[in-house]
Amino acid sequence: MKSFLDNDFLLQTDTAKHLFHDYSEELPIIDYHCHISPREIYEDKRFDSLGDVWFGGKQADGSYFGDHYKWRLMRSNGIPEELVTGRDDELERFKRFADALSLSIGNPMYHWCHLELKKYFGIDEPLTPVNAEKIWNKCNDMLGNDDSFTVRGLIKKSNVAYVGTTDDPVDSLEWHEKIAADESIDFLVRPSFRPDKAVNIHKEGFKEYIQELAGVVGKETLDSTQDVIDALIERVEYFAGRGCVASDHGLDYVPFRIVSMEECDKAFRKAMSGEAVSTEEAEGYQTALLIALGKAYHKHGIAMEIHYSCMRNKNERMFRLIGPDTGYDMIANNTCGENIANLLSELDKTEELPKTIIFSLNPADNQQIGTIIGGFQSSEVPGKIQHGPAWWFNDTKIGMEEQMKSLASLGILGNFIGMLTDSRSFLSYTRHDYFRRIMCNLIGGWVENGEYPNDEEALKRIVSGISYYNAKRYFNL
Repeated sequence: MKSFLDNDFLLQTDTAKHLFHDYSEELPIIDYHCHISPREIYEDKRFDSLGDVWFGGKQADGSYFGDHYKWRLMRSNGIPEELVTGRDDELERFKRFADALSLSIGNPMYHWCHLELKKYFGIDEPLTPVNAEKIWNKCNDMLGNDDSFTVRGLIKKSNVAYVGTTDDPVDSLEWHEKIAADESIDFLVRPSFRPDKAVNIHKEGFKEYIQELAGVVGKETLDSTQDVIDALIERVEYFAGRGCVASDHGLDYVPFRIVSMEECDKAFRKAMSGEAVSTEEAEGYQTALLIALGKAYHKHGIAMEIHYSCMRNKNERMFRLIGPDTGYDMIANNTCGENIANLLSELDKTEELPKTIIFSLNPADNQQIGTIIGGFQSSEVPGKIQHGPAWWFNDTKIGMEEQMKSLASLGILGNFIGMLTDSRSFLSYTRHDYFRRIMCNLIGGWVENGEYPNDEEALKRIVSGISYYNAKRYFNL
């Protein structure tokens, strides 16, 4: 019987162990999509307690920010919300979490949490309700007395070379500028352009956001779809000037409905006057923006990330109580593969298709994505159109294996740009370690089964590429 979380955790063959320890484990991390705060990186935040860095929760301004994977786990064990996102009794919160975690056999959270405790705090024993207070005290002592337990310290401990944050077009990027000017920061932090609020014409807050966007580009108002496009492209250029190499679109589904600009403007005027727009009207406007933005991304060498098939904030009572991004999102079942292909084809017509990474939250879409990306590759960069890594609810052992098997079956796994955290936690870089172990175990198994030759140079190139070098090349870092 193997010991829990030993040095060869998840590595089932000698080849897998060799590939991980010799070609993957020590390589830097490129975390090209996450939701951590550039301000906290610049200010080198210290954490008040393990609860602060481990859970997050309700902030001083009344908003909520933190690791909603952990929040969901606690809710699933019947823990009251005041102990999930509330911060009045942090020790009791941690004890109750330990109880929930001890029941979570088969959940990747069990592995992630223990990798975090081992990596950052040197704790090898499993967290249980019995030892929770002892572990809490040890971690808090280290956080309070070890100067390396700051935001920058945790990033350095994790061997992170690049952090791609997620930023709104109206953001001034002042913290990114300060980071870039600080010579003591020896890892890259770059903004990523996320224009969802301008694209989602059918959602609450659209009118107010367009007014804010107008102000940022020095206009009193934006009066047409073209005005919005021009303002967004101005902001793309602003982001590009500050090192942006990626954009991100979080879409319920990918629309594709080409209509005239007059029809787009009709929908725009309705939304700005507070009227509801139909699905067809929204899709026409959204498609116009996606095409224009895709061309701008291509011009500036910015990769376009498309995340779709998520039902967001579906628990209306909790959304009204504590807001978005708090653990109440779910997998959707959308049939928009043809729309994705049509969008890529429309951009490709004029040879303005940017590097594109496609993520579906629904694993049933894996093979469809695999065939779509194969239809739009080019000599611009190997793997120009990528099947994004197993994302969110799919970044389990099974989910990662299935995504990589699908990509390998239908494309070139050796050009895959690898893992990201998509996280709001500075401890979550251990998910790269988790992914790399799973990837090396999968490839090692194929070698030992005689499905791929034991070719040392080829295997090194594949494993080290997926771990680090492919993403470095893809994002021109």
